[in-house]
Amino acid sequence: MPTSQTTQKIPLRHQPDDTGYRLIELPPELESLLESENAPVLTLESSEASALLKTPDKTYALRQKNTSNSVMLLSPTTSTPDSQDQGVSIISTIHETVELELVPQAVATGGPLKNTGSRGKWHERFGKGR
Repeated sequence: MPTSQTTQKIPLRHQPDDTGYRLIELPPELESLLESENAPVLTLESSEASALLKTPDKTYALRQKNTSNSVMLLSPTTSTPDSQDQGVSIISTIHETVELELVPQAVATGGPLKNTGSRGKWHERFGKGR
């Protein structure tokens, strides 16, 4: 059956580049912080368990999560002299995402000082000679 409407098609091309992409899921409070006018500098540090993303007052552990659903990163394509088509290109297929997990402050700073039983020993040892 012919229809009176024409169906518009969008060309989709697979043109991966060599850039490695990772998507990071940002917690809402970190997203707000980064979108603020005075966004702070963030740092990445290594730890025994994972990489750490540090803001001025919080620390997040980076965890890679695999997904069974691939995400395709698209880029618009413009028409060329050979083609009048505008469309989109798949530049990367992403199978993993990076999740940020808030690290409790005591763990991020090394935790509270441990009681080693040496309380007052420094004063007893070095204070006598004064």
